[in-house]
Formats: sequence, C-alpha cells, structure tokens
Amino acid sequence: MAQVQYYGTGRRKHSVARVRLVPGDGRFIVNGRDLDEFFGLETLKVIAKQPLVLTETEGKYDVLVNVDGGGYTGQAGAIRHGVARALLEVDPELRSTLKSAGFLTRDARMKERKKYGLKGARRAPQFSKR
Repeated sequence: MAQVQYYGTGRRKHSVARVRLVPGDGRFIVNGRDLDEFFGLETLKVIAKQPLVLTETEGKYDVLVNVDGGGYTGQAGAIRHGVARALLEVDPELRSTLKSAGFLTRDARMKERKKYGLKGARRAPQFSKR
C-alpha cells in the first residue's frame, strides 16, 4: 500500500527546505541526520519544531527534510516554513492557527547588496578631516 505523504517547501534568506510529512512516530530527520545531531543550538531545534508543537501534531508524523543553502539559522527558519506548509496539506483547518503565529509568511528579509564606493552595504570608508 502506498503511504500518504504531505509536501511543503520552506524558504528563508538563501535556504530552501523540502519537507515531507509521513504518518509515523515523530522522527525528525534533516539531510539524513537526526534533528538533534544536525542543529547544535537548542533554539534552532525549537524553531524547527514550532509548527508541530503549536498544532499538537508532534509524534504523529515523521518529518523528513532536505535543506540546502544559507546558514544554520536560515535553514531552521526554512524548515519551520516548510513544516507549516506541509501541515496545511494535512489539514486546511490549521491555516488560521499557523497564520496567526506567522509560520506561513515567507520572511522576505534578505542580505542587502554591497554598493560601489562603500566597504559594505552601508559602511562608508573612514572619513579623514586632514
């Protein structure tokens, strides 16, 4: 029998997370490694699990994630976005809960480009009076 799977794509900064929810016992696998093994910081693990905790679906689904690009904070945010989108496929009734928590909104903040004549995006060369 083919197992039911729910998909969701999450993005944050330069990270893209492809999330699959499979009915199971609550395993959280990121890039073939366990969530605790993948993220060193406790806060990042909490961020990734937020949609499951909010909708009380923790332990009902195995979360299989393939995440790529960006840094670990961006990846955690991308996973959160992807899990939230996949949960919508599971139950569209959860939309209001997830939306009010802000998990369905794509965080559009990106790194600002460096401009010519400056040392960074906004950092100007040091001014010398004489």
